[in-house]
Amino acid sequence: MKVVTCIAPVNIAVIKYWGKRDEDLILPINDSISATLSMDHMCAKTTIMCSPDFEDSKFWLNGVEQSLESKRLVNCLQEIKRLASAEPSNAEMLRWNIRICSENNFPTAAGLASSAAGYACLVTALANLYGVKTDLSALARRGSGSACRSIYGGWVQWHMGCNPDGSDSIARVIEPSIHWPEMRILVLVVNDARKKYSSTTGMNRSVATSDLIKHRACNVVPKRVTEMREAIKTKDFNKFAEITMKDSNQFHAIALDTHPPCVYMNDTSHAISDMIHAYNEHKGVNKVAYTFDAGPNACLYLLESEVAEVLSLINECFPSTVAKSDYLRGIPLNIEKSSDDLKFAMNLQVNEPNLLKYIIYTKVGEGAQVLDGDHLLTMVGLPKNTI
Repeated sequence: MKVVTCIAPVNIAVIKYWGKRDEDLILPINDSISATLSMDHMCAKTTIMCSPDFEDSKFWLNGVEQSLESKRLVNCLQEIKRLASAEPSNAEMLRWNIRICSENNFPTAAGLASSAAGYACLVTALANLYGVKTDLSALARRGSGSACRSIYGGWVQWHMGCNPDGSDSIARVIEPSIHWPEMRILVLVVNDARKKYSSTTGMNRSVATSDLIKHRACNVVPKRVTEMREAIKTKDFNKFAEITMKDSNQFHAIALDTHPPCVYMNDTSHAISDMIHAYNEHKGVNKVAYTFDAGPNACLYLLESEVAEVLSLINECFPSTVAKSDYLRGIPLNIEKSSDDLKFAMNLQVNEPNLLKYIIYTKVGEGAQVLDGDHLLTMVGLPKNTI
């Protein structure tokens, strides 16, 4: 018997990946850039066990048994086993059945990059199980495109590459997590239900029907990638925020330009973006950047010095009756009442209560890691936690 447990982080893109030129290899039509979020607050955890005593292979996600026939899961398993077969000592173990158990400590399939964390975690665990030494970002990409970025910590660029076999479509670190220590992230969970259109469905439909996506990939993203890399390296938050918000808006414009359209943002999402623009306008410079992935939940980038005031504004604009211990998660912080002068100057609009389910306060963190113990499976290959 052999067992490995890993954890892997969520990453939130500031230059979006949207659209593939090869569905099987998961090769993107443009580069993308993201920040890896701290695993202290948002992560996937996966245990993989193999044994000659297992009569079959099984997979559980968040306590529910899943099919092992998912094409992307099969691709990852087959590719890692192919690489592992080059080592003769693996021959017997490669014939053993496996048990996979994975859990997310955040909503799955709700537009919070759960598949990125999940596949980065899976591939890291499989590679360690079979002793595979290779670029794990290329392997994780076969499961979920953005998973390649969750292999690494800090600020990460996924290079689209140009080789037909995808060998140069890999992720690389722009700067490590310690580079911009003042950077913070507020994740505003608007809706933690499963989204109507999966990312795969949405981007395939966009590539097939949107005229804007072609212009973005060829003419807009290359310039933005260069500018974003420079903003990150020089810690120019004003420029960073401008590019981040513009790229988020353009991504959702493409989703609307898709036929039929894919609508990911809702009224609450738009109210959040309006509040951020009003705040930045009041400050005379960009102090907060919003970005929305394929879902209604907002991810706000801001410096630590702005967190208390911005949280107080969120609390005023989006009141909640949820207990504080359940509502504000992540890094401990008290929500203070915003000043009357600021509320008056911004002409704040107060929304109905409980439009936000909860808020996660976090920071930039490290990439996928192997744990020493703390497995999710029992010694007989069954999950410790089931639904």
